[in-house]
Amino acid sequence: MIKKLQINAPHQGLFMITAEVNQLVRDSGVNTGLCTVFVQHTSASLIIQENADPSARRDLENWLNRLVQENDPLYTHTDEGADDMPAHIKSVLTATSLSIPIDLGHLALGIWQGIYLWEHRHHGGRRNLVLHISE
Repeated sequence: MIKKLQINAPHQGLFMITAEVNQLVRDSGVNTGLCTVFVQHTSASLIIQENADPSARRDLENWLNRLVQENDPLYTHTDEGADDMPAHIKSVLTATSLSIPIDLGHLALGIWQGIYLWEHRHHGGRRNLVLHISE
């Protein structure tokens, strides 16, 4: 079954979406199966990461921003701003889809794991996600 989800990501950063995804899994009635989450954008991505200490997320953001800097003279794709090409590169380095087992009607995430939409643009917006939930 296919479910769609829109997430508001107004700025660069990590946005936890675990509760929204888990709710769609519960609503599906699937007890044992697989949930694949896909983001339909080239300047945002998905990750599973630490859900307790916000410093882990800040460190990830800072590290990736240092690795993929804006205004690199190699970039030719610059019409949409200094953050556009870096956003595409960050998306390539992370993931546009995740697959998570479903066990007893819930995502089988570890206790410290959360699902995040990672907005790579300074001014993001509404991001569309497609979930495929199967038994």
